[in-house]
Amino acid sequence: MALLQISEPGQSPQPHQRRHAVGIDLGTTNSLVATVRSGMAEVLADEQGRDLLPSVVHYVTEGVSCVGYEAAEHNVADPLNTLASVKRLMGRGVADIKTFGSQLPYEFAADDGGMPKIKTTAGLVSPIQVSAEILRKLAGRAEIAFDSELDGAVITVPAYFDEAQRQATKDAATLAGIKVLRLLNEPTAAAIAYGLDESERETKGQERTIAIYDLGGGTFDISILRLSKGVFEVLATGGDSALGGDDFDLAIADWLRQQMGMSEDLNPIEQRILLETAKSAKEELTDSTQVELEVLDWQGTLTRELMHSLIDGLIAKTVRACKKSLRDAGVAQTQIDDVILVGGSTRTPRVGDKVAELFDLEPLCSLDPDQVVAMGAALQAEVLVGNKSGDDMLLLDVIPLSLGIETMGGLIEKIIHRNTTIPVAKAQEFTTFKDGQTAMAIHILQGERELASDCRSLARFELRGIPPMVAGAAKIRVSYQVDADGLLSVTARELTSNVESRIEVKPSYGLGEEEITSMLQDSFSHARDDMQARALREQQVEADRMIEDLLAAIYKDGDALLDSEERQCLKVAIQELRDLRETTSEHRVLARQIESVAKASEEFAARRMDVSIKTALAGQTLDEIEKG
Repeated sequence: MALLQISEPGQSPQPHQRRHAVGIDLGTTNSLVATVRSGMAEVLADEQGRDLLPSVVHYVTEGVSCVGYEAAEHNVADPLNTLASVKRLMGRGVADIKTFGSQLPYEFAADDGGMPKIKTTAGLVSPIQVSAEILRKLAGRAEIAFDSELDGAVITVPAYFDEAQRQATKDAATLAGIKVLRLLNEPTAAAIAYGLDESERETKGQERTIAIYDLGGGTFDISILRLSKGVFEVLATGGDSALGGDDFDLAIADWLRQQMGMSEDLNPIEQRILLETAKSAKEELTDSTQVELEVLDWQGTLTRELMHSLIDGLIAKTVRACKKSLRDAGVAQTQIDDVILVGGSTRTPRVGDKVAELFDLEPLCSLDPDQVVAMGAALQAEVLVGNKSGDDMLLLDVIPLSLGIETMGGLIEKIIHRNTTIPVAKAQEFTTFKDGQTAMAIHILQGERELASDCRSLARFELRGIPPMVAGAAKIRVSYQVDADGLLSVTARELTSNVESRIEVKPSYGLGEEEITSMLQDSFSHARDDMQARALREQQVEADRMIEDLLAAIYKDGDALLDSEERQCLKVAIQELRDLRETTSEHRVLARQIESVAKASEEFAARRMDVSIKTALAGQTLDEIEKG
């Protein structure tokens, strides 16, 4: 008798057939790839048994010569063609990279979109291309382990990466031939790796609040998460997308330069020698109290205490960001149940001490801080690829900075506010400013200030084909949608005609060094000034509208409805309003003048209304009017 194989709904009829998915931590200093085997996440090693892959690519005339450890061996001998720490350049513009100083001893050129291109012997290469080579190497490591092609990957990004930086990461994966299942915030990945959802179930569903302190080679994140019944909800996130262990190295290297009596104008080889020496000294001081250094013709000693004095200012920046995120989340330091250390730079003892002091808790660090993010990403990939049910776990990340649109007067109208849970979709209606307007320019912005000029421009597009109407009659609905990866698409639709235009926001570069943090700080420190500036701009827009409407009315009906004296009085009032609009900085003064002009034109407006009504009723009987 034949046997009939059956399966549960949604399951493969071949129970042992698995799809191959991985989690990838694309890091500034090192990168990793992990997968799930027998229900456990594990990092995949190379042929030599090495877990980490240095995020370094070496170029020769023919192109890429090597990636990883082999590439790092060229750091000193060929610094201009050995590209490291490019994660710091992802999603940035040419102007932004000037703030990095001697950390990146490369020569740059710009393409038309403003993306920095690095000059190498193989030609110009972008940070996206360099990152793609690293991702391709990691994917190859996984395919060797599986003896099969990848079905997809979850790639982690700093929680504080902006739209451009996330998109650049996704573009690099596409270039590497990797299907991205999701971009996952690094702190959330760390929480998954620690199995905090399992711990919560063991404590009978008790709600827990977790702080994840993630200090990598080039980025810092602090995220406050609430865990309840398997739901990871990010309450707030903060940090600095250009602060990490590289800055520790730079501080030590600058101290070395001063001790050696060298000028700040170093050549690329000297820069790289100092940075490599600084990095080695920092790592050695993790376990030792002092280290003997020998650089070029100089010899000296660096103590752990002295290193602390060099890096304490940088660590203090991370502490301030932690306190800010706690305030944003509405959580007291005493309400934090667990603190997790993530990122290789947390191996520096001073970092752990400062974090423990801040939260008055001993941080969790049982998992390798270098591996924890990749392991969490692998666990999430296992769910997304369909090998494991995700019903018992839900991830609710947030958007780090508000998204909005520029309105008349150079103001920003925020449509999605920062720390909003994603994915999210929100819409708002706008209208036209001028009679007969048939097109509208849509300017998409990101930031916390009130004026568009103080926020970061993400993209522009136009909605054309609006039916000509009087000003204010058209209804344009602008919809913002942020997906689970934190990527934005914007749609504008005129509701009477259904004319529509849309754009997927793919800016060519992102925020500069510390710019995200400073944008938030500025939004608080300039709050009063911003509100006054916004109020002034709103009154200026109203003044412009009134001036334009009055001049059009006088041109059309002034001869018939005004005598010469009335006409002259209105023109004087208009000119006074125009002059005040250009000179005053007080919105209340301008508002009073607008009200004065409105009163002066009331009689003219009433006459125009009477004429309009008489014209509309001309030739109609009383019965026709009543029926109409």
